[in-house]
Amino acid sequence: MSEEKKKVFIVEDDLILNLLYESYMERLGFETTGELVYGKTAVDLVKEIDPDLILMDIALEGEMDGIEAMKKIREFSDVPVIYITGNSDPHHKERAKETHFLDYLIKPIEFEDLKSSIEKNFSKIQGS
Repeated sequence: MSEEKKKVFIVEDDLILNLLYESYMERLGFETTGELVYGKTAVDLVKEIDPDLILMDIALEGEMDGIEAMKKIREFSDVPVIYITGNSDPHHKERAKETHFLDYLIKPIEFEDLKSSIEKNFSKIQGS
């Protein structure tokens, strides 16, 4: 009897990074839904598909950044989120805190960085 794979949304506007994170998550046993490059699309799809985890970049294409998208998502979902961002400044991290993130990883990240974050937060992800 196999457990159903947990679904992860990857919201990243860099296609190469998106594919890299997708391969990392698949290696960790997740089913991925990737290639989301707009915050608004992410908000709409979370309503529709209800993922178990979101990997969210902060700088996205379009008018809504990743933190704004997560604030909208928080209006109807408590899905766990891990930010993966090039924005290491305190302003972005403070804004992100309002969304109750699991982790805030600074690019570039390696497989082990993501694996460690997932393991550290496993019970919160499994409980979703």
